[in-house]
Amino acid sequence: MRYVGIDPASKTGFVALSKDGQVLKAKELTGIGDKDPKRMTTLINDIVTHVQKTDIICIEGMPFNTQRAMFAGGLHHGIRNELYKQGIRYYEVAPNAVKKFVHVTGWSGQPGNKKRLKGKEKKQAVMAAVKEHYGFVHSSDNIVDAYIMAQIAKALVERKVAHSYQAEVLHNVKAG
Repeated sequence: MRYVGIDPASKTGFVALSKDGQVLKAKELTGIGDKDPKRMTTLINDIVTHVQKTDIICIEGMPFNTQRAMFAGGLHHGIRNELYKQGIRYYEVAPNAVKKFVHVTGWSGQPGNKKRLKGKEKKQAVMAAVKEHYGFVHSSDNIVDAYIMAQIAKALVERKVAHSYQAEVLHNVKAG
């Protein structure tokens, strides 16, 4: 059994952890070319070839405000359809819950003088939080997000977390 996190995007983050939490695979998957449907189809196939039947999988949910809605929707549903066809269960984690699991709220600054984190700032905050929580460092924010989801999968099975905000996230994870 492995704990797997998948962050679907044009550069999909894929992380597999061993039962004791060691990183077995941390990879960014892209598919072939830049034209769809070939890119999307080959990306979905690549993701599915990395998955094993006994994996406990968490997939980041679909972003609500994506500019690439057609690609994102197709990719997210395509992955889920392939897992379903192979009889592989998965859990879906809302994008904000992924950040919450490592205590990134989307805001920085002092009370009364807070600013909303956006784009690169938010990604850097998530990467710093993952380093602080788990000691995991990677240059790809997609892989870092996938790592968080693999840790969520592990926590779902072990029913053990270090912080109350992580327990809140587990409570809202939905089985696919």
